[in-house]
Amino acid sequence: MIRLVVAQQRGGVAKTTTAVTLARCFADRGLKTLLIDTDSQSSISSILRVKPQFFLYDFLINEYALKECIVSAHERVDVLCSSRKTQQAEDIIATQQSRDVMFERALADSGADSEYQAVIIDVAPSFSWFQTCGMIYARHILTPVAMEPLSVQGAVASISAAMELNQLFKRPEPIRVIGLLPVMVNNRLAMTEPILESLRRLSQQREVPLLTSIRTDTAVVKASKDRVFLADYDAKSKALDDYRIVADRLLEDFQASSQPAMATAS
Repeated sequence: MIRLVVAQQRGGVAKTTTAVTLARCFADRGLKTLLIDTDSQSSISSILRVKPQFFLYDFLINEYALKECIVSAHERVDVLCSSRKTQQAEDIIATQQSRDVMFERALADSGADSEYQAVIIDVAPSFSWFQTCGMIYARHILTPVAMEPLSVQGAVASISAAMELNQLFKRPEPIRVIGLLPVMVNNRLAMTEPILESLRRLSQQREVPLLTSIRTDTAVVKASKDRVFLADYDAKSKALDDYRIVADRLLEDFQASSQPAMATAS
């Protein structure tokens, strides 16, 4: 099963676009996917033009059944949407003793782990309880990085957050950043190569894979304005081609990590 948090401490780095597009890529590869929005800005419901009756608040606080709160965005993509009450939900959970494992317990009790082959969580661009809950549940973090220095700093912060949570909770399977994802990459711009070089060094120093770059593409913005998946707006989009490569790489990594160790031949 794929569990993935898309996290970056810097805003404006195509984080939600990445979460939505990868969800569709996984769905196109036959995986039933749950996309969870924990950001009170509710970007996913806006991007995909979905209108649920109930939201993340209702699932976590009112304890509504998951099936009552999700809305279908594609035949194999369900969305658990955020709302203006998401921050209120986070404030309530922050007072509870089991706050760190709230997502883990709620999703396990809901049957999500057996219903879905992939769960992708989009979190707000700041440290929060929901980001912590998402990281503890998923244990795998994907960090998009735009071609500007503050975005690299945000990636460093995401790696540090994973390390701090591991030291704090000491769980059997540690939280790790499974990839740095360069986004909105335009090789004609002077800043691009220095930022990519910084990411290469960060990848080596922190032993975090540097994934295929996502090229700039006007189709991404146009798809968002039309409120559809990028794959539905332009199936030949160059950015979509890049995301497909990343999705295949992530699938291979998850499949490899789930295989039992091979016994050595005697």
